[in-house]
Amino acid sequence: MLHHISFGVSDIERSAAFYDAVFKPLGYSRVWEDLDPGDASQAVGYGLPGNGDAFAIKLRGENARCPGQGFHLAIAAPDRSAVALFHEAALAHGGQDNGAPGLRRHYGPDNFAAFIVDPDGYPLEAVCKTAG
Repeated sequence: MLHHISFGVSDIERSAAFYDAVFKPLGYSRVWEDLDPGDASQAVGYGLPGNGDAFAIKLRGENARCPGQGFHLAIAAPDRSAVALFHEAALAHGGQDNGAPGLRRHYGPDNFAAFIVDPDGYPLEAVCKTAG
């Protein structure tokens, strides 16, 4: 259903470093960027290597606002190890813990997820629904 989603961020360099780190264990990477320092519309797109972006960050400076209560973005992880590495990378790059890696059986018998909040306050989840 979704083609892509973008987040407005307050600091493009900080956010790009954060997303470079947290997406790497999930198999996603930068697929395009516009980081011209003279351009007020700096942005970075992420997706599967060789494809277009499914997620982008766009510089919005002090106007960056994340949605309110009830919003979070869940990102598919290839395995449980990737979920744990996502969480670890987030904490090492300015994110906050919002739920350590672990089984969330109330969402399904094999639902393994971790929850973090990015440096601009966006809640994110990495999730894998395959057994062990």
